[in-house]
Amino acid sequence: MLSVLVSVGDLVEPSRKPLNVLTKQLNSYVAIVLKNGVEYRGTMVQCDGHMNILLEGAVERVNDRLNANYGSILLRGNNVLYICVDVPREK
Repeated sequence: MLSVLVSVGDLVEPSRKPLNVLTKQLNSYVAIVLKNGVEYRGTMVQCDGHMNILLEGAVERVNDRLNANYGSILLRGNNVLYICVDVPREK
C-alpha cells in the first residue's frame, strides 16, 4: 500500500485517500522514492488510478546524489514506495 504524507503545521499524518491528495498536487514539485531506493524529483503533471505518475523536468537521485536529468519520465505506480509533496525545488 502506498503512503502519502500530508504536512499539517508541524504534524505529518497519513491521508485516508492518497489518490485525492495526489490529484490536488498536480503541477507541483514532488519527490518520489521507489522500492529500489532511487528518488525522482520533478513537476507532477499526471497521475492515474494506478498511481502511475508523469513527471516533467525530472531528476534522478541515488544515495542523495544527483545521478541524471530527464525531460519527462513515467513512474509505474507499483514501484513507488512513497511520495513527498510540497518539496522545495533544487537549485
